[in-house]
Amino acid sequence: MTENTHPYAGDPVFDLHVGGKMVIAATAAVDDRESLSKAYPPGVARVCTAIAEDPALKEIYTWVPNTVAVVTDGTAVLGLGDIGPDAAMPVMEGKAVLFKQFGGVDSIPICLATTDVDEIVETVVRMAPSFGGINLEDISAPRCFEIEERLKERLDIPVFHDDQHGTAVVTLAALTSALTLTGRTPESTRVVIQGAGAAGVAVAKILLQYGVKDLVVLDRKGILHSSREDLTPAKKALAAVTADRTGRSGGLAEAMAGADVYVGVSGGTVPEGIVATMAPEAIIFAMANPNPEIHPEVAHRHARVVATGRSDFPNQINNVLAFPGIFRGTFDARATAITEGMKLAAAQALAGLVGDRLAEDYVIPAPFDPRVGPAVAAAVAEAARRDGVARN
Repeated sequence: MTENTHPYAGDPVFDLHVGGKMVIAATAAVDDRESLSKAYPPGVARVCTAIAEDPALKEIYTWVPNTVAVVTDGTAVLGLGDIGPDAAMPVMEGKAVLFKQFGGVDSIPICLATTDVDEIVETVVRMAPSFGGINLEDISAPRCFEIEERLKERLDIPVFHDDQHGTAVVTLAALTSALTLTGRTPESTRVVIQGAGAAGVAVAKILLQYGVKDLVVLDRKGILHSSREDLTPAKKALAAVTADRTGRSGGLAEAMAGADVYVGVSGGTVPEGIVATMAPEAIIFAMANPNPEIHPEVAHRHARVVATGRSDFPNQINNVLAFPGIFRGTFDARATAITEGMKLAAAQALAGLVGDRLAEDYVIPAPFDPRVGPAVAAAVAEAARRDGVARN
């Protein structure tokens, strides 16, 4: 089907997607008998034999060490929800394009026709020899937590769930700048996270590591605290290190009153009356896309710093600032895992790029800032060596 005959012809978004957004390109020219004999039998047999004798040579003579599998089951795609593996492919292709453009990392989108945790884990384990890393994408919580942990246990290559950790890294980077701008410290800052899915859990964990002491997380039924009997194991563990320590309970109104920071990763809506109860010079990161939990016009009436997940407002908290550089640095160091220290280093590198330009409308670099990928990659590689997971 050509660009001029498809059902949505004339729509520039659909026109861009005709035929997909990526291809496989050869790096070796095969245009005569000699080059063919080197790239394929008989020459290639020598390379295969060498790798069979010394598997580490795969790191030199194949594309594996620079290639990521972008894996989804299509159960939590963008804000669209469970739309299945076929409909998820355009997002996975887009992820692969961003990996290449912003990190120089090759990747293959893989959409699995199963939502069973055991089947997903076994499938990824079996195809892992073809890849240098696994990027899990758009898999619904709480299944995503178990899948990631089980894959980390079974594989000796990095496994990274971007919806969790990419979001957490960029959020921390922006918050670091915002706290500096408003004269706060992590220890003295009261944070509310609305949304207890993959992103909310990961953001909470990285903020706790950063030093935030007063933090609560809310799901649709209110603040997570251990006296609630409806919590999943992941939520119960989170409650123990958040609201249980502060003694906070109740709903959104109780959580927001006097809060310094709001982080929205829920897709819900916060009434303006509740927003108005936040502390002076509040910080609002309303990251649901395309509809932020608090519209920037409303947020600006009650906060000093406002960020969203959208590109048409300042301070876009976008995972593309993190995952290409994180994998680039991971591969450069030949790291066997992506540690918490590597994630913190990525966030610190992003915050450091803001520098003297720090302002209410500039707490995070723009996605097309050419410094981003190299800075994140260098910081991640250094952290990998410091954390003892680097092989290079």
